[in-house]
Amino acid sequence: RKLTGFAASTGVVEGVARVCREPGDIALLQHGEILVAATTSPTWAPAFQLVSGCVTDIGGTCCHAAIVAREYGIAAVVGTGYGTKMIQTGDRIRVDGDAGVVEILERASG
Repeated sequence: RKLTGFAASTGVVEGVARVCREPGDIALLQHGEILVAATTSPTWAPAFQLVSGCVTDIGGTCCHAAIVAREYGIAAVVGTGYGTKMIQTGDRIRVDGDAGVVEILERASG
């Protein structure tokens, strides 16, 4: 299954998704996971030190997630519309920040 959005920060990364619905959820993030959120704000900044990629439902190339992802050099696709509905925590996904495509490679077990 593929989702499309805006190519917000260059790079391609594969990893385990962590869906975060509110700022408190970032405490659950593990190093190297891919952050999947509706949107981000400055409150979410600590998350970007841990993650290897970022996917958001809302936003464009100048949104918070895009800007911070570029600062940290991590792949990001924003404005997917429904990434948090399609992707589950534990899914293995590929984020193509060059093409603006997110692909679900393997569903979480369980």
